[in-house]
Amino acid sequence: MDMTRRSIVASLGAGAVTLALPAVLRAQHAPVKIGLIHPVSGAVAFSGQQCRLGATMAVEDLNSAGGIKALGGAQIEALLGDAQSRPEIGASLVEQMAEQGVAGFTGAYSTAVSLAATQAAAKYDIPFSLDGPTGQLLTERGLRNVFRLFPSNASLVKDAIEALNELNTNAGSPAKTAILIHEDGEFGTNTANLVSEQLPTHNITVVDRIAHATPTRDFTNVALRVKSAAPDLIIITSYANEYVLLARSLVQQRVNAKAIFSISGAGFNLKFIQEQPTIAAGIIDFNNWYNPIDPRSREFRQRVETSGNLFTWEVLYGYFAVKVLADAIERAGSTDKERVIDAFNVSQYSDHFLPFGPTNFVDGQNQGARMLCLQAQNGDIRVVGPKEYQEIEPIFPRETL
Repeated sequence: MDMTRRSIVASLGAGAVTLALPAVLRAQHAPVKIGLIHPVSGAVAFSGQQCRLGATMAVEDLNSAGGIKALGGAQIEALLGDAQSRPEIGASLVEQMAEQGVAGFTGAYSTAVSLAATQAAAKYDIPFSLDGPTGQLLTERGLRNVFRLFPSNASLVKDAIEALNELNTNAGSPAKTAILIHEDGEFGTNTANLVSEQLPTHNITVVDRIAHATPTRDFTNVALRVKSAAPDLIIITSYANEYVLLARSLVQQRVNAKAIFSISGAGFNLKFIQEQPTIAAGIIDFNNWYNPIDPRSREFRQRVETSGNLFTWEVLYGYFAVKVLADAIERAGSTDKERVIDAFNVSQYSDHFLPFGPTNFVDGQNQGARMLCLQAQNGDIRVVGPKEYQEIEPIFPRETL
Protein backbone atom coordinates (compact mmCIF):
# COMPACT_ATOMS: atom_id res chain seq x y z
CA MET A 1 0.00 0.00 0.00
CA ASP A 2 1.05 3.56 -0.62
CA MET A 3 0.89 6.27 1.98
CA THR A 4 3.00 9.38 1.68
CA ARG A 5 3.39 12.28 4.06
CA ARG A 6 3.11 15.73 2.60
CA SER A 7 3.02 19.15 4.14
CA ILE A 8 1.14 21.60 1.95
CA VAL A 9 3.03 24.85 2.32
CA ALA A 10 1.80 28.37 1.81
CA SER A 11 2.52 30.61 -1.15
CA LEU A 12 5.83 32.45 -1.39
CA GLY A 13 4.28 35.68 -0.14
CA ALA A 14 2.68 34.07 2.88
CA GLY A 15 5.88 32.13 3.49
CA ALA A 16 7.87 35.37 3.55
CA VAL A 17 5.61 36.70 6.29
CA THR A 18 6.09 33.52 8.29
CA LEU A 19 9.86 33.74 7.99
CA ALA A 20 9.76 37.27 9.37
CA LEU A 21 8.27 36.07 12.65
CA PRO A 22 10.47 35.11 15.60
CA ALA A 23 11.43 31.45 15.57
CA VAL A 24 10.05 30.91 19.07
CA LEU A 25 6.64 32.21 17.94
CA ARG A 26 6.56 30.02 14.85
CA ALA A 27 7.48 26.95 16.89
CA GLN A 28 4.47 27.28 19.18
CA HIS A 29 1.92 26.00 16.70
CA ALA A 30 2.24 22.37 15.66
CA PRO A 31 0.70 21.55 12.28
CA VAL A 32 -2.80 20.10 12.18
CA LYS A 33 -2.62 16.71 10.47
CA ILE A 34 -5.50 15.46 8.36
CA GLY A 35 -5.65 12.19 6.45
CA LEU A 36 -6.69 12.23 2.81
CA ILE A 37 -7.65 8.68 1.82
CA HIS A 38 -8.55 8.09 -1.82
CA PRO A 39 -8.39 5.24 -4.35
CA VAL A 40 -5.73 6.78 -6.59
CA SER A 41 -4.97 3.40 -8.15
CA GLY A 42 -7.18 0.43 -8.98
CA ALA A 43 -10.63 0.24 -10.53
CA VAL A 44 -11.83 3.76 -9.63
CA ALA A 45 -8.44 5.50 -9.73
CA PHE A 46 -9.45 8.41 -11.96
CA SER A 47 -12.19 9.62 -9.64
CA GLY A 48 -10.01 9.06 -6.60
CA GLN A 49 -7.25 11.15 -8.15
CA GLN A 50 -9.75 13.93 -8.85
CA CYS A 51 -10.92 13.92 -5.23
CA ARG A 52 -7.32 14.10 -4.06
CA LEU A 53 -6.67 17.05 -6.37
CA GLY A 54 -9.55 18.99 -4.85
CA ALA A 55 -8.51 18.09 -1.32
CA THR A 56 -4.92 19.23 -1.77
CA MET A 57 -6.11 22.46 -3.39
CA ALA A 58 -8.20 23.14 -0.29
CA VAL A 59 -5.23 22.52 2.01
CA GLU A 60 -3.12 24.91 -0.04
CA ASP A 61 -5.83 27.58 0.08
CA LEU A 62 -6.35 27.21 3.82
CA ASN A 63 -2.64 27.46 4.54
CA SER A 64 -2.22 30.44 2.23
CA ALA A 65 -5.07 32.17 4.05
CA GLY A 66 -3.35 31.81 7.41
CA GLY A 67 -4.03 28.24 8.49
CA ILE A 68 -6.25 27.45 11.47
CA LYS A 69 -6.53 30.89 13.03
CA ALA A 70 -8.05 29.66 16.29
CA LEU A 71 -4.85 27.65 16.77
CA GLY A 72 -2.57 30.60 16.15
CA GLY A 73 -2.33 30.05 12.40
CA ALA A 74 -1.36 26.39 12.61
CA GLN A 75 -0.72 25.02 9.13
CA ILE A 76 -2.53 21.95 7.84
CA GLU A 77 -0.39 18.94 7.04
CA ALA A 78 -1.97 16.45 4.66
CA LEU A 79 -1.13 12.76 4.98
CA LEU A 80 -1.90 11.12 1.64
CA GLY A 81 -3.04 7.52 1.40
CA ASP A 82 -3.84 5.38 -1.64
CA ALA A 83 -6.65 2.96 -0.83
CA GLN A 84 -6.03 1.17 -4.15
CA SER A 85 -9.83 0.84 -4.61
CA ARG A 86 -9.77 -1.84 -1.87
CA PRO A 87 -11.77 -1.49 1.38
CA GLU A 88 -9.23 -3.32 3.54
CA ILE A 89 -6.47 -0.97 2.40
CA GLY A 90 -8.63 2.04 3.25
CA ALA A 91 -9.15 0.70 6.77
CA SER A 92 -5.43 -0.03 7.18
CA LEU A 93 -4.54 3.52 6.15
CA VAL A 94 -6.85 4.87 8.84
CA GLU A 95 -5.01 2.80 11.44
CA GLN A 96 -1.63 4.11 10.27
CA MET A 97 -2.74 7.72 10.19
CA ALA A 98 -4.44 7.48 13.57
CA GLU A 99 -1.08 6.49 15.03
CA GLN A 100 0.41 9.62 13.47
CA GLY A 101 -2.11 11.82 15.25
CA VAL A 102 -4.48 13.03 12.55
CA ALA A 103 -7.25 15.38 13.67
CA GLY A 104 -9.63 14.20 10.95
CA PHE A 105 -10.05 12.38 7.66
CA THR A 106 -11.56 13.10 4.29
CA GLY A 107 -12.32 10.58 1.57
CA ALA A 108 -12.77 8.02 0.27
CA TYR A 109 -14.81 8.47 -2.94
CA SER A 110 -15.96 4.86 -3.23
CA THR A 111 -18.80 3.70 -0.99
CA ALA A 112 -17.10 0.35 -0.35
CA VAL A 113 -13.78 1.91 0.69
CA SER A 114 -15.56 4.57 2.73
CA LEU A 115 -17.60 2.01 4.67
CA ALA A 116 -14.42 0.29 5.81
CA ALA A 117 -12.44 3.48 6.43
CA THR A 118 -15.14 5.24 8.45
CA GLN A 119 -15.68 2.12 10.57
CA ALA A 120 -11.96 2.05 11.35
CA ALA A 121 -11.94 5.77 12.19
CA ALA A 122 -14.92 5.27 14.51
CA LYS A 123 -12.75 3.16 16.83
CA TYR A 124 -10.78 6.31 17.59
CA ASP A 125 -13.69 8.78 17.31
CA ILE A 126 -11.75 10.65 14.62
CA PRO A 127 -14.03 12.88 12.49
CA PHE A 128 -14.43 11.73 8.89
CA SER A 129 -15.67 14.17 6.23
CA LEU A 130 -16.97 12.19 3.24
CA ASP A 131 -16.23 13.55 -0.22
CA GLY A 132 -17.92 11.30 -2.75
CA PRO A 133 -19.73 8.16 -1.56
CA THR A 134 -23.53 8.18 -1.54
CA GLY A 135 -24.25 4.84 0.16
CA GLN A 136 -27.05 5.01 2.73
CA LEU A 137 -25.23 2.87 5.27
CA LEU A 138 -22.46 5.43 5.69
CA THR A 139 -24.69 7.66 7.81
CA GLU A 140 -27.12 5.02 9.05
CA ARG A 141 -24.83 2.85 11.20
CA GLY A 142 -24.88 5.13 14.22
CA LEU A 143 -21.27 6.28 13.75
CA ARG A 144 -21.08 9.68 15.40
CA ASN A 145 -17.80 10.64 13.69
CA VAL A 146 -19.04 10.49 10.07
CA PHE A 147 -20.29 13.55 8.18
CA ARG A 148 -21.47 13.83 4.58
CA LEU A 149 -21.75 17.24 2.92
CA PHE A 150 -23.75 16.10 -0.14
CA PRO A 151 -26.85 13.92 -0.64
CA SER A 152 -27.26 10.28 0.28
CA ASN A 153 -28.61 7.70 -2.16
CA ALA A 154 -32.17 7.98 -0.87
CA SER A 155 -32.48 11.73 -1.28
CA LEU A 156 -30.55 11.93 -4.56
CA VAL A 157 -32.59 9.16 -6.20
CA LYS A 158 -35.84 10.77 -5.06
CA ASP A 159 -34.74 14.11 -6.53
CA ALA A 160 -33.39 12.45 -9.69
CA ILE A 161 -36.62 10.60 -10.43
CA GLU A 162 -38.65 13.75 -9.80
CA ALA A 163 -36.38 15.63 -12.23
CA LEU A 164 -36.76 12.86 -14.82
CA ASN A 165 -40.53 12.87 -14.37
CA GLU A 166 -40.63 16.64 -14.89
CA LEU A 167 -38.61 16.33 -18.10
CA ASN A 168 -40.89 13.57 -19.34
CA THR A 169 -44.12 15.32 -18.37
CA ASN A 170 -43.09 18.60 -19.97
CA ALA A 171 -42.40 16.70 -23.20
CA GLY A 172 -45.83 15.05 -23.20
CA SER A 173 -44.79 11.85 -21.37
CA PRO A 174 -43.19 10.01 -24.31
CA ALA A 175 -41.19 7.69 -22.01
CA LYS A 176 -43.12 4.70 -20.68
CA THR A 177 -40.42 2.04 -20.18
CA ALA A 178 -36.89 1.90 -18.79
CA ILE A 179 -33.89 -0.39 -18.45
CA LEU A 180 -31.56 0.02 -15.48
CA ILE A 181 -27.83 -0.66 -15.91
CA HIS A 182 -25.69 -0.45 -12.80
CA GLU A 183 -22.44 -1.51 -11.22
CA ASP A 184 -22.94 -4.49 -8.93
CA GLY A 185 -21.50 -3.00 -5.72
CA GLU A 186 -23.37 -1.32 -2.87
CA PHE A 187 -23.47 2.04 -4.67
CA GLY A 188 -25.02 0.82 -7.91
CA THR A 189 -27.23 -1.88 -6.42
CA ASN A 190 -28.77 0.37 -3.79
CA THR A 191 -29.36 3.11 -6.36
CA ALA A 192 -31.03 0.68 -8.77
CA ASN A 193 -33.22 -0.72 -5.99
CA LEU A 194 -34.49 2.76 -5.18
CA VAL A 195 -35.04 3.64 -8.84
CA SER A 196 -36.98 0.39 -9.38
CA GLU A 197 -39.29 1.30 -6.50
CA GLN A 198 -39.91 4.88 -7.60
CA LEU A 199 -40.24 4.77 -11.40
CA PRO A 200 -43.63 2.96 -11.39
CA THR A 201 -45.13 5.80 -9.32
CA HIS A 202 -44.51 7.98 -12.38
CA ASN A 203 -46.03 5.46 -14.81
CA ILE A 204 -42.69 4.22 -16.10
CA THR A 205 -42.22 0.44 -16.20
CA VAL A 206 -38.82 -1.15 -15.57
CA VAL A 207 -38.54 -3.81 -18.30
CA ASP A 208 -35.07 -5.09 -17.40
CA ARG A 209 -32.24 -4.56 -14.97
CA ILE A 210 -28.60 -5.36 -15.78
CA ALA A 211 -25.80 -5.42 -13.22
CA HIS A 212 -22.14 -5.39 -14.24
CA ALA A 213 -18.83 -5.80 -12.46
CA THR A 214 -16.23 -3.09 -11.94
CA PRO A 215 -14.09 -3.36 -13.98
CA THR A 216 -15.90 -4.55 -17.12
CA ARG A 217 -14.07 -4.38 -20.45
CA ASP A 218 -16.80 -5.16 -22.99
CA PHE A 219 -20.44 -4.05 -23.02
CA THR A 220 -21.38 -5.41 -26.45
CA ASN A 221 -23.73 -8.06 -25.05
CA VAL A 222 -25.30 -5.55 -22.70
CA ALA A 223 -25.91 -3.13 -25.57
CA LEU A 224 -27.48 -5.88 -27.69
CA ARG A 225 -29.73 -6.88 -24.79
CA VAL A 226 -30.85 -3.27 -24.41
CA LYS A 227 -31.44 -2.95 -28.15
CA SER A 228 -33.61 -6.06 -28.12
CA ALA A 229 -35.74 -4.70 -25.27
CA ALA A 230 -36.06 -1.27 -26.97
CA PRO A 231 -36.77 0.77 -23.81
CA ASP A 232 -37.67 4.45 -23.89
CA LEU A 233 -35.16 5.24 -21.15
CA ILE A 234 -31.72 3.85 -20.33
CA ILE A 235 -30.81 4.67 -16.74
CA ILE A 236 -27.16 4.19 -15.77
CA THR A 237 -25.30 4.12 -12.46
CA SER A 238 -21.67 3.16 -13.11
CA TYR A 239 -18.11 4.21 -12.34
CA ALA A 240 -16.06 6.24 -14.81
CA ASN A 241 -14.46 3.70 -17.18
CA GLU A 242 -17.53 1.49 -17.42
CA TYR A 243 -19.80 4.49 -17.95
CA VAL A 244 -17.87 5.62 -21.02
CA LEU A 245 -17.50 2.10 -22.44
CA LEU A 246 -21.22 1.46 -22.00
CA ALA A 247 -22.22 4.73 -23.67
CA ARG A 248 -19.88 3.97 -26.58
CA SER A 249 -21.28 0.45 -26.97
CA LEU A 250 -24.86 1.73 -27.03
CA VAL A 251 -24.00 4.09 -29.88
CA GLN A 252 -21.97 1.48 -31.77
CA GLN A 253 -24.93 -0.90 -31.66
CA ARG A 254 -27.24 1.96 -32.68
CA VAL A 255 -29.41 1.67 -29.61
CA ASN A 256 -31.98 4.44 -29.77
CA ALA A 257 -33.80 5.64 -26.68
CA LYS A 258 -35.69 8.77 -25.82
CA ALA A 259 -33.05 9.50 -23.19
CA ILE A 260 -29.92 8.19 -21.57
CA PHE A 261 -30.25 9.33 -17.99
CA SER A 262 -27.58 8.62 -15.41
CA ILE A 263 -27.62 9.01 -11.66
CA SER A 264 -24.23 9.95 -10.20
CA GLY A 265 -22.66 8.94 -13.50
CA ALA A 266 -18.94 8.92 -12.75
CA GLY A 267 -17.99 8.99 -16.43
CA PHE A 268 -20.17 11.99 -17.23
CA ASN A 269 -17.46 14.61 -17.37
CA LEU A 270 -15.90 17.18 -19.68
CA LYS A 271 -13.23 14.78 -20.96
CA PHE A 272 -15.88 12.34 -22.17
CA ILE A 273 -18.02 15.10 -23.66
CA GLN A 274 -15.17 16.83 -25.46
CA GLU A 275 -13.39 13.70 -26.71
CA GLN A 276 -16.54 11.81 -27.75
CA PRO A 277 -19.09 14.55 -28.51
CA THR A 278 -21.32 12.43 -30.75
CA ILE A 279 -21.66 9.73 -28.11
CA ALA A 280 -22.13 12.14 -25.20
CA ALA A 281 -24.48 14.63 -26.85
CA GLY A 282 -27.82 14.83 -25.08
CA ILE A 283 -26.96 12.50 -22.19
CA ILE A 284 -28.54 13.73 -18.95
CA ASP A 285 -26.87 13.16 -15.60
CA PHE A 286 -28.20 13.91 -12.12
CA ASN A 287 -25.11 14.64 -10.09
CA ASN A 288 -23.09 16.90 -7.83
CA TRP A 289 -22.14 20.22 -9.40
CA TYR A 290 -21.46 23.82 -8.54
CA ASN A 291 -23.96 26.65 -8.27
CA PRO A 292 -23.74 28.18 -11.78
CA ILE A 293 -25.12 31.49 -10.54
CA ASP A 294 -22.23 32.07 -8.12
CA PRO A 295 -19.27 33.68 -9.98
CA ARG A 296 -16.82 31.79 -7.76
CA SER A 297 -17.89 28.58 -9.49
CA ARG A 298 -16.49 29.52 -12.89
CA GLU A 299 -13.39 31.00 -11.28
CA PHE A 300 -12.73 27.70 -9.50
CA ARG A 301 -13.31 25.68 -12.66
CA GLN A 302 -10.96 27.95 -14.62
CA ARG A 303 -8.32 27.61 -11.93
CA VAL A 304 -8.45 23.82 -12.20
CA GLU A 305 -8.34 23.87 -15.99
CA THR A 306 -5.60 26.51 -16.17
CA SER A 307 -3.42 24.25 -14.04
CA GLY A 308 -3.70 21.58 -16.72
CA ASN A 309 -6.22 19.42 -14.88
CA LEU A 310 -9.71 18.30 -15.80
CA PHE A 311 -12.54 19.86 -13.83
CA THR A 312 -15.00 17.29 -12.50
CA TRP A 313 -17.44 17.29 -9.62
CA GLU A 314 -15.02 15.08 -7.66
CA VAL A 315 -12.53 17.96 -7.53
CA LEU A 316 -15.24 20.22 -6.17
CA TYR A 317 -16.34 17.86 -3.43
CA GLY A 318 -12.81 16.80 -2.54
CA TYR A 319 -12.18 20.51 -2.02
CA PHE A 320 -15.19 21.22 0.16
CA ALA A 321 -14.88 18.03 2.21
CA VAL A 322 -11.59 19.46 3.48
CA LYS A 323 -13.02 22.95 3.86
CA VAL A 324 -15.92 21.82 6.04
CA LEU A 325 -13.53 19.72 8.19
CA ALA A 326 -11.21 22.70 8.63
CA ASP A 327 -14.20 24.88 9.52
CA ALA A 328 -15.16 22.45 12.28
CA ILE A 329 -11.60 22.46 13.66
CA GLU A 330 -11.55 26.26 13.47
CA ARG A 331 -14.80 26.62 15.40
CA ALA A 332 -13.77 23.96 17.90
CA GLY A 333 -10.59 25.94 18.53
CA SER A 334 -8.94 22.60 19.08
CA THR A 335 -7.98 19.30 17.49
CA ASP A 336 -9.71 17.46 20.32
CA LYS A 337 -11.89 14.84 18.64
CA GLU A 338 -14.95 15.41 20.81
CA ARG A 339 -14.86 19.15 20.30
CA VAL A 340 -14.47 18.80 16.53
CA ILE A 341 -17.38 16.34 16.35
CA ASP A 342 -19.49 18.74 18.43
CA ALA A 343 -18.55 21.55 16.04
CA PHE A 344 -19.66 19.44 13.08
CA ASN A 345 -23.01 18.79 14.73
CA VAL A 346 -23.79 22.51 14.95
CA SER A 347 -22.15 23.38 11.62
CA GLN A 348 -23.69 26.12 9.50
CA TYR A 349 -20.89 26.26 6.96
CA SER A 350 -21.92 28.54 4.09
CA ASP A 351 -18.65 29.77 2.56
CA HIS A 352 -19.14 27.66 -0.55
CA PHE A 353 -20.51 27.83 -4.09
CA LEU A 354 -22.61 24.69 -4.02
CA PRO A 355 -26.33 24.55 -4.95
CA PHE A 356 -27.59 24.66 -1.38
CA GLY A 357 -27.36 26.80 1.74
CA PRO A 358 -25.59 26.44 5.10
CA THR A 359 -24.82 22.95 6.34
CA ASN A 360 -27.13 21.27 8.84
CA PHE A 361 -25.88 17.84 9.89
CA VAL A 362 -28.40 15.43 11.41
CA ASP A 363 -26.95 12.02 12.24
CA GLY A 364 -24.02 12.97 10.02
CA GLN A 365 -26.08 13.81 6.92
CA ASN A 366 -26.29 17.37 5.60
CA GLN A 367 -30.03 17.92 5.34
CA GLY A 368 -30.08 20.66 2.72
CA ALA A 369 -27.75 18.97 0.23
CA ARG A 370 -28.93 18.62 -3.34
CA MET A 371 -27.68 17.64 -6.78
CA LEU A 372 -28.47 19.21 -10.14
CA CYS A 373 -29.80 17.94 -13.45
CA LEU A 374 -27.01 18.27 -16.04
CA GLN A 375 -26.91 17.69 -19.78
CA ALA A 376 -24.18 17.43 -22.39
CA GLN A 377 -24.90 20.25 -24.82
CA ASN A 378 -22.60 22.04 -27.27
CA GLY A 379 -19.49 20.32 -25.94
CA ASP A 380 -20.04 21.37 -22.33
CA ILE A 381 -21.91 20.38 -19.18
CA ARG A 382 -24.89 22.66 -18.64
CA VAL A 383 -27.40 22.82 -15.81
CA VAL A 384 -30.93 22.10 -17.08
CA GLY A 385 -32.70 21.91 -13.72
CA PRO A 386 -34.05 22.85 -11.31
CA LYS A 387 -35.28 26.16 -12.70
CA GLU A 388 -33.51 28.37 -10.16
CA TYR A 389 -30.14 27.09 -11.39
CA GLN A 390 -30.99 26.43 -15.04
CA GLU A 391 -28.43 27.61 -17.61
CA ILE A 392 -30.11 26.22 -20.72
CA GLU A 393 -33.32 24.46 -21.74
CA PRO A 394 -33.12 20.65 -21.72
CA ILE A 395 -33.24 18.58 -24.89
CA PHE A 396 -35.76 15.80 -24.21
CA PRO A 397 -36.37 13.45 -25.91
CA ARG A 398 -32.85 12.95 -27.21
CA GLU A 399 -32.25 13.13 -30.94
CA THR A 400 -32.17 9.67 -32.52
CA LEU A 401 -28.94 8.23 -33.92
